[in-house]
Amino acid sequence: MTEGHRFPRPGLLEAAAAIHVTALLIGVSWAFGGNASWVRMPISVAATIGILISLAAVARAESRSRIPKGTLGWALPILALNALVLLSCLSPGFKDMAYGGDLFLMPLRMPWWRPSAARPVLALQELWLFDGIYFSCFNLVLLVQSRTLLRAIVAVVVANTLVLSIFGSVQKLVGSTGIYFGSIKSPQDYFFASFVYDNHWASFVILTLAACVGLTLRYVGRGSTGGPFHGPALLGLIVTFLIAITVPLSGARACTLLVCVLMVVALVRGAPKLLHAMRASELPKPVSMLLLALAVGTVTWGAWSIAGDVVQSRVSKARAQLTTIWSQGGLGSRSALYHDTWRMAHDRVLFGWGMGSFPSVFSLYNTQVSPIDRIPVVYHDAHSDWLQCLAELGFAGAILIAAAIIMPAVSLRGERLSSVPYFLLAGCILVGAYALIEFPFGNVAVALAWCLCYACALQYRRLSRPPPRPTPHP
Repeated sequence: MTEGHRFPRPGLLEAAAAIHVTALLIGVSWAFGGNASWVRMPISVAATIGILISLAAVARAESRSRIPKGTLGWALPILALNALVLLSCLSPGFKDMAYGGDLFLMPLRMPWWRPSAARPVLALQELWLFDGIYFSCFNLVLLVQSRTLLRAIVAVVVANTLVLSIFGSVQKLVGSTGIYFGSIKSPQDYFFASFVYDNHWASFVILTLAACVGLTLRYVGRGSTGGPFHGPALLGLIVTFLIAITVPLSGARACTLLVCVLMVVALVRGAPKLLHAMRASELPKPVSMLLLALAVGTVTWGAWSIAGDVVQSRVSKARAQLTTIWSQGGLGSRSALYHDTWRMAHDRVLFGWGMGSFPSVFSLYNTQVSPIDRIPVVYHDAHSDWLQCLAELGFAGAILIAAAIIMPAVSLRGERLSSVPYFLLAGCILVGAYALIEFPFGNVAVALAWCLCYACALQYRRLSRPPPRPTPHP
């Protein structure tokens, strides 16, 4: 489907889907990324609107007729996952026991073949939020019929990240000891902007930064004058720098490396377009090359001036941690955490312990204690979303989630992607790989941004295809 020169006026449901998911992401990103317990319920309620929009899209014959063939089938794994979680809630895996005025959870024996949920109420709450996120983003695939509208959604999300980046940078540079300039105490020392955990902020930035790069490269060289970067491309370049610098400034070490990988991919991907724009520009080629070199040098110097001290302190800490790990052998506490999580997953390998069960169940498998007072170390997350998914949902649930991601991706097989969907998917791949060793999807804003970027990439590529040729009548 192709677009005309004018912005096509969206239909009621199309506009509702776009406005809802964009507003939802903005709200969640400012509400501590969804990581405060008291904001989960309001977020779930707001996300429920996305489920209602999906139902309306399927119920209305007019909107249903516009849904491409096979698209509704992409949601079948998620519907099957819902059935699995609801079935597991019929068999509680723990029993509440009162002793001495305190409440304890006692595990119950369950056959390996029976789905069960350690905490059924918690599983239902997690499923509610999960469905709200999924269907709010799935609406973009169901309803949006314009690449212009998709770019507008992505641009607003990037603009929101820019505002958060400026807010977080100022908060960091003035030495704030808590979120919102110290008004709210953060449980983590390395918080940034409105996010409680620096690695969650950095994961969120990788997704929106990749989207910004895709938009920027789309506008490189558009027009006959002004050099390769002008207009929207120049603005995108500035925004890219201001957002990217917050990752090392926040203290996120692994994500800083991922940002470097993303920038290298951007240079490789954008080099042919940049060279073509230089040849088409009225500026002499030596002048263009000199300006580009100066820009790269200025950006590098500016980044180090802003974040150099933080980077050096985090590098020193990383060296100390590596020294400790090498002296102990293995990966230290992280290795023990992964091993204990795998034992938890192995005991319920088919259906897992139930959605959202990790904090309640892991204490049964945790082998780590504090060397000072011998009190068990508390873990709320497995620091590997992939492992935690296996522990909570088993191989059955993990396969269903994987199918929900892979089935739409098959439609992109063998196609050449333009800059916007290419970098939206690149951001999703980087954060997905990062989830092997961390828990970015433990943050609601990251999970929502990932689904939004993935849905926008799928629909953008679909709308970029030429319309099918009409079948000639005999």
